[in-house]
Amino acid sequence: MRKRLKMYILVREEVPLGKAIVGVAHASLACYLKYQNASETQQWLKGPFYKTVCKVSDAEFEKAKQETDWVVMTESTLNHAETVIAFKPRADYPSYFHYFRLFK
Repeated sequence: MRKRLKMYILVREEVPLGKAIVGVAHASLACYLKYQNASETQQWLKGPFYKTVCKVSDAEFEKAKQETDWVVMTESTLNHAETVIAFKPRADYPSYFHYFRLFK
């Protein structure tokens, strides 16, 4: 059985809802554009292309930045703060990713 490829998108919890929605949209597209030629991304595009959007603390955000293959979005109206990080689609993530809170 083929493993499910997924793009994780993490939003800092203090980001206002409207800015978070825009950041997630931008991060998803930026991540796709950066990694569009990667074999995992090509496979992910064959569908279904799963995404998981989570709300994280500053510490969780910084820890996730230690992983590989991601893009970070900043928000000019929040003093260019890093607000959202998206990870290249992959089948396996570190186990701690599975404990992030879903963005609701």
